[in-house]
Amino acid sequence: MSNYKFTLPALLASIILISSCSTLEKASLHGFNSGYYKLDSGNKTKRVYVDVTEEKIDVYNQSKKQIDKETYLSIPLKNSDSLQTSPLKFRKQSLDIDLTTILVKFRPTEFGVPSQLSSDLNISMYAGWRHDNYFLKSKTDPLGRTHVKFSNLGFDYGIFAGIGTSPVDPFTTDNRTSNEYSGMILQTGIAGFVESHIASFGLALGWDYLLNRDREIWIYNNKPWIGFIVGIALN
Repeated sequence: MSNYKFTLPALLASIILISSCSTLEKASLHGFNSGYYKLDSGNKTKRVYVDVTEEKIDVYNQSKKQIDKETYLSIPLKNSDSLQTSPLKFRKQSLDIDLTTILVKFRPTEFGVPSQLSSDLNISMYAGWRHDNYFLKSKTDPLGRTHVKFSNLGFDYGIFAGIGTSPVDPFTTDNRTSNEYSGMILQTGIAGFVESHIASFGLALGWDYLLNRDREIWIYNNKPWIGFIVGIALN
């Protein structure tokens, strides 16, 4: 019988793929949903409340946390004969909480050991401040029908902490031990993400702390690394 070795990055990649398929049937976690936004139109910026349905988007003015219930702007989402809408930009900021893993870590040279790329088992919780920009444009086809197009650009930055494993052996201890095993580590750091509908991808700067007494001889203990990080939104 063949033996298979699964890593957490591979597992998360599978989850991301499955989740991406489900977005065809439901809204994304960070999609353009009903709520408070800043609306940029021309040279003006307004605080608004947006009510999003399958049929249309209704925009209401907001003043001193009060909503003017008279519709300021109504944008049909289905093909319509309405006038073309000027390009609009909706902005919001929010707390982002992700389940993350470092797919690849780059470790600089230490004690004469060449720079390393590693993809060991690891998982972390990430919390950051997210910035979303939603762009709305409408176009009119040759039949005179208006089509609304959306695009989204998001980014965030924050901190992460979690656990993982890393090799401990003569190679990673400057030949100060003859043992060879996968040691448990605590990993912490900062990261910045570019956001898609479900998954987030970015770069991380982190540090690993070996959780046993061999930390004193492990050459990578509390030494910085740079990694490619991927996350799945939890909120």
